[in-house]
Parts: sequence; C-alpha cells; structure tokens
Amino acid sequence: MDAEGKQRFAALARAVAERRDQQAFAVLFDYFAPRLKSWLLRQKMTSGEAEELVQEVMIVLWHKAGLYDPARSSLSTWLFRIARNRRIDIQRRARARVLDEADPVLQPVAEIGADEIVANDERDGQVRAAVSQLPAEQREMLQAAFFLGQSHSQIAEATGLPLGTVKSRIRLAFGKLKKVLEADSV
Repeated sequence: MDAEGKQRFAALARAVAERRDQQAFAVLFDYFAPRLKSWLLRQKMTSGEAEELVQEVMIVLWHKAGLYDPARSSLSTWLFRIARNRRIDIQRRARARVLDEADPVLQPVAEIGADEIVANDERDGQVRAAVSQLPAEQREMLQAAFFLGQSHSQIAEATGLPLGTVKSRIRLAFGKLKKVLEADSV
C-alpha cells in the first residue's frame, strides 16, 4: 500500500472516530474484512471462526477508532495486530478448556453400599439421641452453629449472651457428646 492509500485509510478512520461516519466505516470494512479473513484462514482458523474474529476486529474499529494513531502505524498494521492478539486469546482459552479425564472431580461418585447406609443411619441415630440428652441451652447453641451455620458471634448477638458463654456452652456440648458417643461405641 502506498503512502497516499495509508493517508486515505487514516482519514477514513478519523471520520469513524470523530463523526461515526458509516460510509467511511463501510469503505474500511469492505477493504479490510476480506484481507483479515484470508490472513486468519492461513493461520489455521476455520472459516466460521475467522469470520467471527473479523467481525470483532471491525467492531473494535467502530468503537475505538479514536485510539488509532497514524503516526505510530498504518491502519492495516493496527487492525492486523488486533486480529493477531484476539486470535492468540482464543487459542489460550481453547487450551484452558481442555479437560483432564483423570481429574477426580470428573470421576463418577462410587455408590454407597447397603452396609454403609445402615452404618450411617445407626451413627446418625446415635448422634441425635446424644444431642437430645444435652441441656436445652447447649443443644440450642449446637443447632445454631452446625445446623443453621451461624458463627459464634452471630449466636451471641441473637441470644444476647456473651461470646465467651456461647463458646463455653458449645465446648461443653462437644465434651458431653464425645462421652456419650464413646460409651455407645464400646
């Protein structure tokens, strides 16, 4: 492209930036879109991917033409650099999406056997029975902390009790639960 062509394209880009000149944009689109697509196809992109990327580059031209500085580069260089950078971003995202089939998160959860279900039910029953034997104030603190998910501070605020009292009641409840559950397992 000669110097006159570069100046013409710079003027058209300036018209897009300053006046949102649709005719100037159409001229730029008609000239650069096929060239960008052809280059992207040579970069091993599919036709659909190349067309989509060209659309993105041209949208950048429409919205950010004011950022183009003809003193630093030609419009062609600026647009192809945007296309190149976007293509690299797409490739990086594609690599990041590759899943490791051995990842434990992707493995099916093993089914729980009947004996394990029965053992879990028995343990749950023992815990419920042990909790029901606790004094009401300790039981309420445990329920708030572990079934409602409240912090010790939230429990203290809700009950009007000092934080130390809430903590000591929960600690006492655990101590009693431990004794009861250990005695049941012997």
